[in-house]
Amino acid sequence: MHKEILIMKFGGASVASTEQFSKIADIIQKRKRHSHVVVVVSAMGDTTDQLLALARRVHPNPPFREQDMLISVGERISIALLAMALHLNQNEAISFTGSQSGIITSSQHAEAKIIQVKPQRILRALEENKIVIVAGFQGVSQQGEITTLGRGGSDTTAVALGVALQAKRVEFFKDVSGIYSEDPKKNSQAVRLPHLSYDEALAILEKGSKVLHPRCVRLAEKNQLPLHVLSFFEPDLLPHTGTVIQGSGEGLPRSYVYEQELL
Repeated sequence: MHKEILIMKFGGASVASTEQFSKIADIIQKRKRHSHVVVVVSAMGDTTDQLLALARRVHPNPPFREQDMLISVGERISIALLAMALHLNQNEAISFTGSQSGIITSSQHAEAKIIQVKPQRILRALEENKIVIVAGFQGVSQQGEITTLGRGGSDTTAVALGVALQAKRVEFFKDVSGIYSEDPKKNSQAVRLPHLSYDEALAILEKGSKVLHPRCVRLAEKNQLPLHVLSFFEPDLLPHTGTVIQGSGEGLPRSYVYEQELL
């Protein structure tokens, strides 16, 4: 495989409406000129919350297994719609669920940890020069059960795939222009931080910033995988803005460390 692999992650705000799928498709198409692209997407807008509310209308405390079966549908909707938007622009694209992507997890429903990634289907699709779209937030246990990853799950999916595929970086498209010294929505004087170490990023995120979940940054640090936080709403400035998170160990062999040791 001659081109480097790039992981692109689009969160719920980026896919809040069907109109935004064409905008995402344009951003992806530009990246594909120089890289093989794997895209991870979340459920649209408030879909997961709506599905959880639906479950509780039937059962006030639904079994976690069945809840996972239900809420994993949200990401499946997003991946299929994005593949359709890319096909409309004459791009070969294929969507995969977490289990089809080879994301193997522990067996705890609603809060599973990634223990291994077997990306053979993804690699075959990339060899065929297709854009691969993966459902975030979900995987399959060693017992063959559909699982969800809990808070920070989609961002963590993107990093785990980046590790498994030896990607050059993971790009996260958010509704802010990067990581700031303070919440820019609350303080207009907040300063964007263009470069952060993993420790610096974790210190900010653990104080309550919701740009990324600390969970995915810890996984990136273990594997020395660079992360880049960008604004979905500023496509003309990409990729020369945002916040880059990396350590001093880039270029060292990746260790393929996931969240939990293989049982």
